[in-house]
This record gives sequence, C-alpha cells and structure tokens, in this order.
Amino acid sequence: MQGTLTRRRFAQAVLAFAALAAVPLRVFARNDKAFAAVNTDEALKALFGDKPMTVDDSFEFKVPDIAEDGSIVPVTVSTEMEGVKSISLLVDANPNPLSARFHFMPGSVPEFKTRIKMGESSDVRAVIETADALYVSTKNVKVTLGGCGG
Repeated sequence: MQGTLTRRRFAQAVLAFAALAAVPLRVFARNDKAFAAVNTDEALKALFGDKPMTVDDSFEFKVPDIAEDGSIVPVTVSTEMEGVKSISLLVDANPNPLSARFHFMPGSVPEFKTRIKMGESSDVRAVIETADALYVSTKNVKVTLGGCGG
C-alpha cells in the first residue's frame, strides 16, 4: 500500500508539472506593457492610468547617493501604511524604466530589499499603491560604473 501511494503522488506531481510547463510564461506576467515601456511616463500610465500621485517621503526608501557599480544597486523600501497593494521601482534613465513591482496580500508587511541595474546616473522612484491613492518618493543616484553594458 505504501509503494502505491508514493507512485500515485509521483504521477500526480509529474502531471501537475507537465500541465504547468504547457502554460506560456506570458500568463504569469503582470503587466507586459509597463515592463516594455521606454520612458517613465509611459510605464506609470500602463501601471496606474491617470490616477494622481502624491509626493510622500514618509516611507522608508533607501538607495545610495552614489553607486560604484550600476549592475548591483541596493534598494530597500518599507512602510507602515495600511492597505498597500503594490510597490514599484522605476529608473528614469534605463531603457525600460520599470525595474521591479512587488504585490502584497492583505495583512502582509509591505517591505523588501532588492538590487536593481542602472545604466547611468538617474532618478529612482518608489511608487506605493494603496486601494485609494498613489505615493511616490524620488532619489537621485549617481552611477560611477554602468551596469547595463557600460
């Protein structure tokens, strides 16, 4: 009985993996148009439409003033705001400004640490989306060694 149960679970796992492999990866992409945008305004419009943004420096947005290597720029974002749906990172001077977008489940802690690529010195924006508003903070980062082939 034990061997039959193990084989059955293995077969179920193989079938589940095969079904998942048959699904195109585009299904998992949240917003192809936003990630393909070639300027910040286009990316923001694809993400949020015409929803107004409020400049807000009250949330923690850490990014170095000077990045010695543009291929690994550390970024930390956290907030105590209620009802955060997503946090997006945009780099104005990158060929595709939307670098990352994190979605949060209700009740989760809206914070993350990551690294982004920057091809040159630029403004970096963190946009927090709640159910009823958008909040943005912008920091300028000087890159001394390009990360996108520079």
